[in-house]
Amino acid sequence: MLQIHEPVTRDAATADIRTAVTIPLRFPDGYAAVARVLTFTGLIDGAEHLLLAFGDAVTDEGVVDPGDSPLVRLHSECLTGDVFGSERCDCGPQLREAVERLAAEGGLLLYLRQEGRGIGLYSKLDAYALQDAGLDTYEANQALGHGEDERDYSAAAQMLRAVGVESVRLLTNNPDKARQLTGLGIRVDDVVRTAVHLTPANARYLEAKRDRTGHLLDIPAA
Repeated sequence: MLQIHEPVTRDAATADIRTAVTIPLRFPDGYAAVARVLTFTGLIDGAEHLLLAFGDAVTDEGVVDPGDSPLVRLHSECLTGDVFGSERCDCGPQLREAVERLAAEGGLLLYLRQEGRGIGLYSKLDAYALQDAGLDTYEANQALGHGEDERDYSAAAQMLRAVGVESVRLLTNNPDKARQLTGLGIRVDDVVRTAVHLTPANARYLEAKRDRTGHLLDIPAA
């Protein structure tokens, strides 16, 4: 049974922009983009989340102006996938895809410090060991005493409101992200699927996401 983490509050407190700085990005395959990166004060969980604005969401003066219902990606930090290129998950390819799509269309990427579906880096690696012993990704989290998915998007809603966003087109395969944002008062006008980044190393992981938590993944039935 799916255990969904409830948002901290429906009407999250106000967050304010702390810093805005332009950063050129480059991925291992050579793809490059430029992002306007924002930090915040007043985030409800106290974590150091980032908002990256791309393309037309940034004015010539460097002001973040996403417009009406921008394309938005909520991306949870994954050190193993995003930085080290681990193929046990699809996080690194999803991040790379999202940046290219957002840079082309204009939009926002919220980089959320919620490693391992919110259980932390060490616990995620402990869960990997349990997966090697036969558990799926959700069963492993539960065996460690965690929920299947402990991520909370209350801070994400605060960040969006801080740049004037009240509705989004959400770039995701995960229906819980849309459900949580809606519960936090951010209207989700459309769910735009990401590609399916299937490899032999992550096939069982993706199957578990599809079968246990309803991720919108077009892969053959297990």
